[in-house]
Amino acid sequence: MDAASAASSSTKGVMENVEQPHVLAVDDNLIDRKLIEQLFINSSCKVTTAENGRRALEFLGLGDDQNNTLESRVSKVNLIITDYCMPGMTGYELLKRIKESSVMKEVPVVIVSSENVPTRINKCLEEGAQMFMLKPLKQSDVKKLRCQLMNS
Repeated sequence: MDAASAASSSTKGVMENVEQPHVLAVDDNLIDRKLIEQLFINSSCKVTTAENGRRALEFLGLGDDQNNTLESRVSKVNLIITDYCMPGMTGYELLKRIKESSVMKEVPVVIVSSENVPTRINKCLEEGAQMFMLKPLKQSDVKKLRCQLMNS
């Protein structure tokens, strides 16, 4: 009986994860990071933040010193949203690293930027970005992304 109730409670935990997508928000600007975090929390998402591309890769298990076959993190992230302009590693470079990973390549990546540069936007979309959005993000933008997450 105890094993059965333990199994049902763990299944319930899995169901809750499905209902509450996990978003990784990457931005070097604290205010932008907090804004993105709050918008996704308002849309019933779990949010993890990273201040740069290197930290994001470490969280995803894709850091230089980590094994790229780490399966444990994959189910934890349903969407990655990253700023384009960041020191050290741009959002575009982060996107490329994620899409090169056999484990992470299916996770949708959204690039955000305060600059509307068509060549930059096209480059990101060609590399596999799900979407390119202009800052500042609005709650309606996040709702749109949340709907896409639920339908994918």
